[in-house]
Amino acid sequence: MNKYLILVFLMSVFMQACQQKSSEELLPPVGELFDNYYEEKLPLYPLEATMNGDNRYNDLFPNDLTNDYKKKLVDFYSKYQKNLDKYDREELGEEEKTSWDLLKWECSINLELLAFPTELMPMNQIFSTHLMVAQLASGGSMQPFKTVDDYDDWLKRVDGFTVWCDTAIVNMKEGIQKGYVLPSPLIKKMIPQLADMDHGPAEKHLFYTPVTKFPESFSADDKARFTSSYKTMVEEKVIPAFRRLHDFVEKEYLPAGRSTSGFMDLPNGKALYDTYIKYYTTTSMTSEEIHSLGLSEVERISKEMQKVKEQVGFKGDLKSFFASVRTDKKLMPFTKPEEVIAHFNQIHETMKPNLKKLFDLTPKAAFEVRRTEAFREASASAEYNPGLADGSRPGVFYVPIPDVKEYNDVSDESLFLHEAIPGHHYQISLQQENKALPTFRKNIWYSAYGEGWALYCESLGKELGLYTDPYQYFGMLSAEMHRAIRLVVDTGIHSKGWTREKAIQYSIDHEAESEESITAEVERYMAGAGQALSYKIGQLKIRELRSKAENEKVEKFNIQEFHNKVLESGCVPLNVLEAKINTWITGVKKA
Repeated sequence: MNKYLILVFLMSVFMQACQQKSSEELLPPVGELFDNYYEEKLPLYPLEATMNGDNRYNDLFPNDLTNDYKKKLVDFYSKYQKNLDKYDREELGEEEKTSWDLLKWECSINLELLAFPTELMPMNQIFSTHLMVAQLASGGSMQPFKTVDDYDDWLKRVDGFTVWCDTAIVNMKEGIQKGYVLPSPLIKKMIPQLADMDHGPAEKHLFYTPVTKFPESFSADDKARFTSSYKTMVEEKVIPAFRRLHDFVEKEYLPAGRSTSGFMDLPNGKALYDTYIKYYTTTSMTSEEIHSLGLSEVERISKEMQKVKEQVGFKGDLKSFFASVRTDKKLMPFTKPEEVIAHFNQIHETMKPNLKKLFDLTPKAAFEVRRTEAFREASASAEYNPGLADGSRPGVFYVPIPDVKEYNDVSDESLFLHEAIPGHHYQISLQQENKALPTFRKNIWYSAYGEGWALYCESLGKELGLYTDPYQYFGMLSAEMHRAIRLVVDTGIHSKGWTREKAIQYSIDHEAESEESITAEVERYMAGAGQALSYKIGQLKIRELRSKAENEKVEKFNIQEFHNKVLESGCVPLNVLEAKINTWITGVKKA
């Protein structure tokens, strides 16, 4: 009898082992998991799909402010986190390991963020759905208006957006009750944005713009149908939705706005800010570590600025020099907005001969410089919107010029290097065009890497034939100082109890930006906690890795090869980039 039981036990163990082995053998290639993740993600994030050039979901606008939607996201990320763990990472190829690491990070960090009730603060003056949708509605952004289907898709998407607007009001009311509400200065900035959209006539409304830009291929019947349906959409859906938002924000939300500035004053706000630090920097740094790093960087850059002040013969102190740079009319040479755009194009022409010395890996994507649209120009900063790998949409560098006579060009060379070439345009376009990457990695974004790369590119100006004017070099230092100040101010506001006014004054004391610009930036940090930390954290890591490569490889160092290594795997967390560069350095040293 005992022998029989032992036999049964052994057979059971054997069968379980066989089933486990069979299960392992039935696992699809890990690349299928990566592709399935991307495909399943698109209908959950249809605006992201549109921005990536995938038009299958251009009519969708999910209400991401509801509990049902959040549950879908939690289920989605939990599912792929579980499926990913079925694969033995050590059995994968090198790029597959990187993709495994990235997907693991994506699932983990998104699940952490979804644990917080951020849907109760659904709008702000700069990082907000109502602004993004307005940009799409203009017909000159990422939402296509080339076919009849495109025009029909937008009508359906707007239906979803108006539902979102009403849910935003419901959520903000709940946020007021729970102490989850924006600071008053940010609410005030939203009011004119909403006021611009809450009245007619329909024919002058931004959301009517696509009707004024019909493709030549449209028939008379198509034009008549859309002229009528877009007028109805604006009058009966868009204007009323914005009017409801405007009335609520002005009459109920503003009186309930916080007098405090930071996330630390929200319920469980410290934990939320810590999670945003992790999300945006892709590191485990604490707010205190970042604050201290910022203070040391501010001191270092101040010394470099002092040298430039002495070089140009300015006799006052550094703070006085800031004031001089802010108000010097010689640095405000433009009379027409077109002259600003032409100036940036000339910067590009100046650096072209030197680009090939630093980069042998360059994108095919087209590139343009455009003025920021009027409806968002007053509160917008310069930015880059990616193009598409198939060339159907160029990468666009947007420049806000709210008052051309007050436009100061002192930082234009460094700004172009950051937002355009070789900054965001090179990095994002090369990532999109890289056929070796799974699709989800072609469109992924890590702010510490992406913004860190762009800020690193600002330091390449002299190697690219720029910064021959000491004021433009000072502009580069000012831009770097601006990012160093962010480390101090962002952490100051959100973890140390700094007021908006203290943050503004600290910035005025240490950089050459105007008070108006500084105020807008501080309010940006108040709205988007943690995002501003990513620039300097990423830049310092890339500079550190370049110095290490230069020092350890000595005569074998090649700047083109270093840039290839940084760019070739696309956007990655900083620890992944560091491991990659260290492996490259070790491999070359052994060769």
